[in-house]
Amino acid sequence: QLQLVESGGGQVQTGGSLRLSCKSSANIYSSTYCMAWFRQAPGKEREGVVTIDADGSTNYADFVEGRFTISKDSTENTLNLQMNKLKTDDTAMYYCAAAFGGVCGGHSTRRFSFWGQGTQVTVSS
Repeated sequence: QLQLVESGGGQVQTGGSLRLSCKSSANIYSSTYCMAWFRQAPGKEREGVVTIDADGSTNYADFVEGRFTISKDSTENTLNLQMNKLKTDDTAMYYCAAAFGGVCGGHSTRRFSFWGQGTQVTVSS
């Protein structure tokens, strides 16, 4: 059973930055899984932020607008999300997720079988 543990959330002001990390119990570079970051704001549905296929291909949501960068760290075996120029609309619980198969094929939550517990990001004006 793949386990994912997020960290790095917190509270920042508009325009600030945060770096989220997701520790995986499996090799982060395994071709068995594709991985992603999702987020869920209060009262809203969970939405995809970015996916990364096993070959490194990425798919960012339109609202990211070049502000976020997903990466893998082989030393720490983590999936990271660098978030810059944060807006109040970015306030949400952020989740790391993984799916069987090397290609995520979109941001549908149904595609992903493994989820972390989430880390809260709060952006204040």
